[in-house]
Amino acid sequence: MNKHAIFEAMYARRSIRKFTDEPVDDVQIEEMLKAAMAAPSATNTQAWRFLVVQDAAKLDSIRKILPFGKINAPLAISVCADMSIFKRPVVSRFWVQDCSAATQNILLAAVGLGLGAVWCGVHPIPVIEPRIHKLLGLPANVKALNIIFIGHPAEEKEARTQYDAKKVFRDQYGVDW
Repeated sequence: MNKHAIFEAMYARRSIRKFTDEPVDDVQIEEMLKAAMAAPSATNTQAWRFLVVQDAAKLDSIRKILPFGKINAPLAISVCADMSIFKRPVVSRFWVQDCSAATQNILLAAVGLGLGAVWCGVHPIPVIEPRIHKLLGLPANVKALNIIFIGHPAEEKEARTQYDAKKVFRDQYGVDW
């Protein structure tokens, strides 16, 4: 494995908000979903569920609901969790972390495929969650974490890290790294 390629992909992952009209093909979508499902999950529950949206009218409706989602992308993936599969209530508390890990893998896979993506939050915004839930036809036991807009980028952003040593501590908070 080329460790440099992994770091290059992480640094190249930027929020892309401008896209061409070119559709994302099913092979690329499946690759991103495979990457998402390679993420870790608490006790390996894999509660994540993914709703792929390509219908232009539905994408337009999503854009109207999300205040920061006026993104003209040809594809959106909503990362959700099926809360009914949790056998122990304590494990259900980790659905956000599990879905966030899957989301990050989608974002990195998009970079690897030459696509752009941006993560728009749905949870925990009470005014947005029920509207997205209804629009996507989610059953009562499924919660949406986000909407990821994906497409062929119509903008370029320089790769970068936001590393700041002042935000890192050694052994105890407040002790400089």
